[in-house]
Amino acid sequence: MVAGMHFCRLGFEDVDAILAIEERVYTHPWTRGNFLDSLYSAYHFTGLRDADQVLIGYFILMPVVDEMHLLNLAVDAAHQGKGYARILLERMIVFCREKECQTILLEVRISNQRAVDVYRQFGFKEIGRRKGYYPAADQTREDAIVMRFEL
Repeated sequence: MVAGMHFCRLGFEDVDAILAIEERVYTHPWTRGNFLDSLYSAYHFTGLRDADQVLIGYFILMPVVDEMHLLNLAVDAAHQGKGYARILLERMIVFCREKECQTILLEVRISNQRAVDVYRQFGFKEIGRRKGYYPAADQTREDAIVMRFEL
């Protein structure tokens, strides 16, 4: 990992920073309510901060029996293309193994080819599609690719 970078548990006090990243990187970002609901549900939030304590990226996991569902992963726009998504994914896998999970499941927009490529390179396999899963432009819907990582 890059010198000075460190992982941290995120909480309610981090919602503004999380939301700022979310709104910079996604066309249909989660709302403040989505993040608050996830925190109230005690889902796992991990952040990656730089040496100045600035939030660079994060992931959110929801446990489901012996599986983790990756609900959200983002790297701030100014830091994309530098390997931080891989660093977050590596930390996520360590965490999931510590929790004795068998698999990690996620959905990703079919149009988000950059993310699809990162997940595939990391070892996630496509296991299905969800038709019309995501809201898209002009009141339309977009399919999701469902992917699984075996731990």
